Amino acid sequence: MQAKTMRARPGDAVKQFSVFTENKLGRLHDLIGLFESHNVHVLAMTTLDTTDSSILRMVVDDPDRARQLLGEGKYPYTESELLVVEIDSERKLREALSVLLMAEININYVYSFIARPEGRSAVAFNLEDREVAAQALAQQQFKVLTQRDISR
Repeated sequence: MQAKTMRARPGDAVKQFSVFTENKLGRLHDLIGLFESHNVHVLAMTTLDTTDSSILRMVVDDPDRARQLLGEGKYPYTESELLVVEIDSERKLREALSVLLMAEININYVYSFIARPEGRSAVAFNLEDREVAAQALAQQQFKVLTQRDISR
C-alpha cells in the first residue's frame, strides 16, 4: 500500500515545546502529571540534561492547552515547529534521511513518537528548512503529518 502524500499547510506544522527546568528528581513526573490531569497527551518526547538543568522537548496533542498549562505553572519554555514524517513498514527511516540528504537539508535533531494509530511510526525532525524538506519528502510519497493529524 502506497503512503498518502500530504503537503504541509502553513501554520499547521507540528508544535514542539522545549521546557526548561531544574535537573531535579521528579520534575518530568510532575510535568507529565500536570498534562495528564488536564487531558493533554504527550505524543513524542526527548530530554537533554546537564548537571543543573534539563530541556524537555515534547509534542502534545493539544498545543493550546499545553501552552496555557505551562504558563500557569510558570514553566519557562519556547515553542518551535517540527517536520513529522510517518514511517511505516514500506518506508524506512533511511529512505527519509536519503531524501533529506539529496535535498541538502541539515538535520538539527530527530526523535521518534511514543505511539501512533494503527501501529505506524513517526519521526520528528528539527531542520534548517522545514518547508523545503516537507516538499522533498512529499514528492517521494512520504506522508508529512500536521498538528491536525496528531491531535485527538
